[in-house]
Amino acid sequence: MSAATATANGGTSALAVWSQVPQAPEDAIFKLTYAYKADQYDRKVNLGVGAYRDDDGKPWVLPSVKQAQTALIADESVDHEYLSITGLAEFTSSAAKLILGGDSAAIAEKRVASVQTISGTGANHLGAVFLSRFYGFEKFGVERQIYISNPTWANHKAIFNSVGIKPVDYPYYDPKTIALDFEGFTNTLRSAKNQSIFLLHACAHNPTGVDPTPEQWQQIADIFVEKGHFAFFDCAYQGFASGDLDRDAGAVRHFVARKSIPLLICQSFAKNAGLYGERVGALHVVSATPEQSAAVLSQLAVIQRSEISNPPAFGARVVKMILTEPKLYAQWQADVKKMAGRIIDMRQRLFDLLTKQLKTPGNWDHILKQIGMFTFLGLDTDQCKRLLEEGHIYLTANSRISMAGLTTKNVEYVAGWIDKVVREKK
Repeated sequence: MSAATATANGGTSALAVWSQVPQAPEDAIFKLTYAYKADQYDRKVNLGVGAYRDDDGKPWVLPSVKQAQTALIADESVDHEYLSITGLAEFTSSAAKLILGGDSAAIAEKRVASVQTISGTGANHLGAVFLSRFYGFEKFGVERQIYISNPTWANHKAIFNSVGIKPVDYPYYDPKTIALDFEGFTNTLRSAKNQSIFLLHACAHNPTGVDPTPEQWQQIADIFVEKGHFAFFDCAYQGFASGDLDRDAGAVRHFVARKSIPLLICQSFAKNAGLYGERVGALHVVSATPEQSAAVLSQLAVIQRSEISNPPAFGARVVKMILTEPKLYAQWQADVKKMAGRIIDMRQRLFDLLTKQLKTPGNWDHILKQIGMFTFLGLDTDQCKRLLEEGHIYLTANSRISMAGLTTKNVEYVAGWIDKVVREKK
């Protein structure tokens, strides 16, 4: 039988080897972006993309990053050789100090194993693989699962499912109050088996913008100590949330200072350095002793070698310069504060428009109480559908919007449409 005949009789030729592969659904956020780009409406607004935009709605290259890039390109001693498997040492060490603090006892005692990763996504994946291989699920008598906030960044579940660790929701966001379900969260912490793994958003929770207060973080840490739970921190927005790099690291530093809480931290410089496409990140695992830390680092290197071999150099060198050169660091602090400040200003403008000018029915205090890039408006799916289809305002169906997509030029338009769908709710 010829190949052509075989294909005609059921697709059994070698060319039909992928005939059983199903079509995967499009990523919801990227699908939203594609639809926005294709839309010809002149007043369209993109509130879906999780990337900073300036008041003209354009990507912003930070002045500190521009200065570092210029100096790096002019440096003739810089080559394009491979980095080590664990990355640029000056980058990982300075990144650890940024999140843990320059006076961190864990760093001084050599209990932190740090590896450069492919941004925060790579850090999450490397951390997940490491837990899958080495966390004592059977020893501790817990299932191969991780508790993840409901809702969370969509990629969290995909990453853990891919390594054989089952994601399990814990209560976090209360749609009735548009705020933290602290009771539901802490009840789950207490009822979970000892030494369970919980994924925590260090600051600027994605997608809700709802964070525990410092006092609530202390209570959460108390339960972790009591139960022996493992804290899997994801920190994608340090500095971007409040404008203060130290303040936004408060939860992580408190957990580390307790010493008896096992934890790791996934760190990204996509948002706070605007290096989305450079994929600059790090994974930090805190151990009890220097000997344990050395063993952890060796195994992280084994995993990394099999997956990416070596991380990319350029973005890491840029961030290393920013973190280690005082003038650049001061400029970066100002850049981060500027980005966070614009987001905070947009929150205030939207709130004022809804409450003072339009007098939109309902309570909109949550817009000011939430923090970081994202906000949950508290609208239902039908209202979100109207915003998208009639108003050409692109947001997710759960009413999450990126505050960075709001500008002084479009915020009145967006507020007007929110007012319209709220008043005309069927």
